[in-house]
Amino acid sequence: MENSQQPIDSDLLFNDGLPRPNQDGGFKGATAAKAAGISYRQLDYWARTGLVEPTVRGAQGSGSQRLYGFRDILVLKLVKRLLDTGISLQQIRTAIAQLHDAGVHDLSQTTLMSDGASVYLCTSNDEVIDLVSQGQGVFGIAVGKVLREVETSLVDMEEHRDQAEPASSARDELAQRRKARKIS
Repeated sequence: MENSQQPIDSDLLFNDGLPRPNQDGGFKGATAAKAAGISYRQLDYWARTGLVEPTVRGAQGSGSQRLYGFRDILVLKLVKRLLDTGISLQQIRTAIAQLHDAGVHDLSQTTLMSDGASVYLCTSNDEVIDLVSQGQGVFGIAVGKVLREVETSLVDMEEHRDQAEPASSARDELAQRRKARKIS
């Protein structure tokens, strides 16, 4: 007997409820902004100034569309959180550079700590404890929690879109019927 294996569809393996990116593998700017809780104007400014640039596809001239990856949206939300706490944009740029340079793969175990002036990247509980015990840590942002918030935002937007689609397709069908009646 021959042992033939069927190819496994990667969508079946990785379909965890997140909305599917478009065919190019990214999320449009409006979706990224909404999931991160920022305005489209902020998103555009941060991309143009190099704070958070889309990794899937950057702008390529007038009328082109940026595409953001999931990790990009996570970084956007982290930037917003840091801004909300009063951290300067210069310090945020440094923190984002640290995240990129560290190449941290398990972001759920990462905490961004700040003393109000600087931002520190902590990848273990010991680092957080050391920072706090030195009296430097004023607040921390658990990246894993923010990651789950972004996932939830994207899932909620996808569910909302899915619920809205049947109504619009029903309207399209109704419009086609009305148009057919007018012709005959």
